[in-house]
Amino acid sequence: MRLLLVEDDSDLRASLRRSLHDAAYVLDEAEDGETGLHLAETGLYGAIVLDIGLPIRDGLSVLEALRRSGVATPVLILTARDRWHDRVAGLRAGADDYLGKPFETEELLARLEALIRRSTGQAASRLVIEDLEIDLSRRMVWRDGTSVTLSPTEYRALAYLAVNRGRVISKAELGEHMYDEDVDRDPNVIEVTIARLRKKIGASRIVTHRGHGYHVG
Repeated sequence: MRLLLVEDDSDLRASLRRSLHDAAYVLDEAEDGETGLHLAETGLYGAIVLDIGLPIRDGLSVLEALRRSGVATPVLILTARDRWHDRVAGLRAGADDYLGKPFETEELLARLEALIRRSTGQAASRLVIEDLEIDLSRRMVWRDGTSVTLSPTEYRALAYLAVNRGRVISKAELGEHMYDEDVDRDPNVIEVTIARLRKKIGASRIVTHRGHGYHVG
């Protein structure tokens, strides 16, 4: 799953980058509101983490512009803990959740998981698809009760297909959520990843729609 992090504090951004990568997310980053708005309007993200106090263009202005332009991506706003009016303003402007600074990284990860689940219509963090079980919180997969070892890229592909079960995902969209920005997203590489996944979770579990993409069935 690809996320957008818009935060001007370089130390916090670096810390979150490590934690989000460890949690199997791929990440785009911006350190000012103008850049963040451009990325949010042109990119494909599972969720956006948006600081309120940003240079050039503040986070609230970014959020309002996103919602006016019809961008429905879930947004988690970061605010100073004692600025309750920022939280209220952010929620009224279209934020889906907020987190006060300082915060525990585990709480941020849990809130992001919940936002992404809700946005894709998933009520629980554990998905069961016939003999396949995926724990989105612990990033673990089982088949017939036996643990399946996946590479980070394989897990991202499977998790994205699973949370979007019911619709066909194009190779381009899947690639956006599998790889970092500087990685070659050659469609042939995606096909290799899907082939490896099929060997591990069952050939029939991922269905190919020629010319359109894949879905988990």
